[in-house]
Amino acid sequence: MAEKDPLVSSWFGVEFQGQIVGAFRECTGLGSENEIVEYKASGPRGEFVIKKVPGRLKWNNITLKRGITDSMDMWQWRKLVEQGKIDEARKNGTITMYNQQGEPVARWNFINAWPSKLTGPSANASNNEVAIEELEITHEGYERVS
Repeated sequence: MAEKDPLVSSWFGVEFQGQIVGAFRECTGLGSENEIVEYKASGPRGEFVIKKVPGRLKWNNITLKRGITDSMDMWQWRKLVEQGKIDEARKNGTITMYNQQGEPVARWNFINAWPSKLTGPSANASNNEVAIEELEITHEGYERVS
C-alpha cells in the first residue's frame, strides 16, 4: 500500500446552517477527551491494582481566527448569547480545511454550536500586521466526515 502524504492546510472555511460565515486562517480545538475513572481491583495473584476506564466525554471548544473585515456576522451571533437568546444562537455547522489550490481536503460537522467568546483585534498602530479577531465556539459534538 502506498504511503499518503499528510494534508497541508492553507485556510479553513466555516459554514453555519447553510450560511457561509467566512474563511479563517487558524482553527484549533478540534478534539475530545474522556475523564479517567480509577478504581481498585484484585490482580491475578490477589494483589490490589488500579484500573482505569473512560468516564464522561468532553468536547473541546473550537477556536477560529481570521483577519478582521467589515463583516459583523460573528458579532451579531455573539450578541444573541449576550442577550440570553441561546436557543436562537445554537447552530449546526461545518468546518472545511482547504489546501493551497482551494480544494477541500478535510471536513468536520458539529452540532448545537454557540459562540462562547469573541475577541476583537488588539490596537497597535506601530506595526504592520493584519488585525485578528478570534471566535470560540462551544458545541455538543462533531464528527470528521471527510
